[in-house]
Amino acid sequence: MTRAAILGATGYTALELLKILLVHPHAQVTAVTSRTETAHISEVHPLLAGRLDLRLENLSPEQLAGRADVVFCCLPHVASMDTVPKLLAAGLKVVDLSADYRLNDPAVYEKWYGHVHTDPTRLGSTVYGLPELFADRIAGQSLVANPGCYTSTSILALAPLICGGFVEPTGIIIDAKSGVSGAGRTAKQNLLYAECNENFAAYAVGSHRHQPEIEQVLTTASGQAVDVIFTPHLTPMDRGIEATIYARPKKPATQAELLAACREFYQDKPFVRVVDRIPGTKDTAYTNFCDITVRIVKDRVVVLACLDNLIKGASGVAVQNFNLLCGFPETAGFFR
Repeated sequence: MTRAAILGATGYTALELLKILLVHPHAQVTAVTSRTETAHISEVHPLLAGRLDLRLENLSPEQLAGRADVVFCCLPHVASMDTVPKLLAAGLKVVDLSADYRLNDPAVYEKWYGHVHTDPTRLGSTVYGLPELFADRIAGQSLVANPGCYTSTSILALAPLICGGFVEPTGIIIDAKSGVSGAGRTAKQNLLYAECNENFAAYAVGSHRHQPEIEQVLTTASGQAVDVIFTPHLTPMDRGIEATIYARPKKPATQAELLAACREFYQDKPFVRVVDRIPGTKDTAYTNFCDITVRIVKDRVVVLACLDNLIKGASGVAVQNFNLLCGFPETAGFFR
């Protein structure tokens, strides 16, 4: 068994991680940490009562190294970059769920996150943990930058069409909607029930932090400069992401040909389903699947994609990365 620790175990993504790891055939959860809580894990996540007998502890990297082989770092942005180097120095493998190691350029990180990066030498050399594109780079690494939920939806939807030369890499519009859990478990006024229920609104228009991440990863994957306009929306539902993406065709192709190209691109990727129907968030809720389809509307290619923001958009892909780091089948913990 590979020993796994969850750093920052009080949030929604940590709960989803624990639910997957508790049925994983090769993993044993040996530590759960919090910087402020000391309660039994079942007091914070009642769903785990009788399933995991651990208390939340504030453990040092050296203490974690004595209990775990791999750490899932669920700390907030900025806090993660302070902790990850110490975990690596202690000999641990790390899957980092923050955004601290996703971007290649420290200046870009500072612009979009408003903080100077304190571990800049790892930017650009840390593998981006989207297995559908970079599985061959993940195996054998010590640190993986787990992708974000909006970014996973957008990148998975666009990669086959940009890499295949079917759509122009510039002028792409991504119109995305996320459930409230995407904002985390910390109390905020706009996330109160009376504020978000029966309400639908865009936010961070032109300034969302995932835009440079989407552009960077698609540029790396396709070998050409990608430019997008990304607009997120908060939707009054617990979980899920839907993205409707508009791109200009680069060469003539029928809808059937575009769907066939997407299916070929993902033919050996177990967690991407290219479907004929228009996917909805309920189709992928509580799963590690991303559902994608394509339509041609007038002079545009319209790509539609859905995934569960807490699983395929965070914890599920983190377990995929864990599997690749440790040499397990990528589907371990998901399929029997």
